[in-house]
Amino acid sequence: MTTTQSVPAPAPDVERPTTGKISIMMFSGTADKFIPLGILSQAAAALGMEVNVFVTGFALHGFTNEHHDLPFPVEFEAMAPALAQGMEAKHVESWDTMLRKAKELGAKVYACSAMCEIMGLTKADFNDLVDDVVGAATFLEMAEHGETFFV
Repeated sequence: MTTTQSVPAPAPDVERPTTGKISIMMFSGTADKFIPLGILSQAAAALGMEVNVFVTGFALHGFTNEHHDLPFPVEFEAMAPALAQGMEAKHVESWDTMLRKAKELGAKVYACSAMCEIMGLTKADFNDLVDDVVGAATFLEMAEHGETFFV
């Protein structure tokens, strides 16, 4: 005898209030996280949303003037070449190109002052993607009343 489970009907389209603001906490320094950062930032900015990115931890390396190869997590290393080929074949822009386009639409990127101090970094160490170095409390105030994503 075969049993089937009924699948609940999708919820009707419900208009949800939006704040028009997203804040992205970027803390991972691995390549697989930088792609969603670019996609989310560019999409939100294109929708006219206020976009604030707070970069902390090892993600700071992706924003310095000194080039750092962003590693893939060990469990995804074998998939990295296929991902790169797929992105090229579909003409998907690099994460930093997407973020630059988001910035052209008003997105802002901030480096975490505490981690900068710990890592010996100053504003001068960052590339043009970083607008300023701010503390966590300042960023949390910026993020208030909006949606926050952790990447």
